[in-house]
Amino acid sequence: MKTAEFEVLLKASAAAVGDYLDDTLSSNQLVAGTPHHLLNAMRHGVLNGGKRLRPFLVCETAKLFGGDPKAAMQVALAIECIHSYSLVHDDLPAMDDDDLRRGKPTVHKAFDEATAILAGDALLTLSFGLVAAVEALSAETRVKLVILMSKRAGAPGMVGGQVLDMQAKEKRRSEIEITRMQAMKTGALISCCCEAGALIASASDDDRTRMRRYGENVGIAFQLADDILDEYGDAEVVGKALRKDRGQGKQTLALIYGKRALEDRLAALITGAEELLQPFGERGEVLAEAARFVSVRKQ
Repeated sequence: MKTAEFEVLLKASAAAVGDYLDDTLSSNQLVAGTPHHLLNAMRHGVLNGGKRLRPFLVCETAKLFGGDPKAAMQVALAIECIHSYSLVHDDLPAMDDDDLRRGKPTVHKAFDEATAILAGDALLTLSFGLVAAVEALSAETRVKLVILMSKRAGAPGMVGGQVLDMQAKEKRRSEIEITRMQAMKTGALISCCCEAGALIASASDDDRTRMRRYGENVGIAFQLADDILDEYGDAEVVGKALRKDRGQGKQTLALIYGKRALEDRLAALITGAEELLQPFGERGEVLAEAARFVSVRKQ
């Protein structure tokens, strides 16, 4: 698959995810009883564009193993709500203190800090309700998905990684510490997407493990690409302030090794992801291109 073809596919998927999220946040079940101010903040935090890579990985992994596409989309929306909540909270002054997200005011800037916190809380809570409501999946599968999501998004995963990142302002980090933080903060939820897709399709334990490992590679590659963009990217293209890690005194791999060495490391991770997909032949080409896309993205 050519890069241009993949980008068309990803954009179409992102548009579909955006439409489904809009429908979800406009549903009578959610709107009834929800304060308009809170709902508007939730919508601002979710319906602000983006590549929607995580939902794409859920749906494409489920498709690889013959999973129900509607069920996969519902789970994908749930994980995107988790991702969106994490961005809303990460942007707060108490954490990364960002004013822009994808070229638009962050939720705490468009509304206020308290509303941003509560909007994030609401999106996280909504995500588990969405999974619980996927009637096409067995109760056992839904429970497994909830457990998987709670681990990867919670203290042993994304939230724990954010804590390690915040602590980096206070001390210098080794390469091992930085890699661990990246694997938790970014890699955990991306690997969750890939394993969730396999779980939706009732894939074997071996295939679930294979897809989790693929997702781990893609997740770390995604964070390395972020480090390169933060240090060497164009703020107007990326859509947010850059070189913040340097300004906050955080030790990153970009500062330790430089651009060329990180690009070599990225290439090795993508090669590893491609090798994990080899047993699937041409059926795995879309996911292989997704891994390659992560390494060359400009925003």
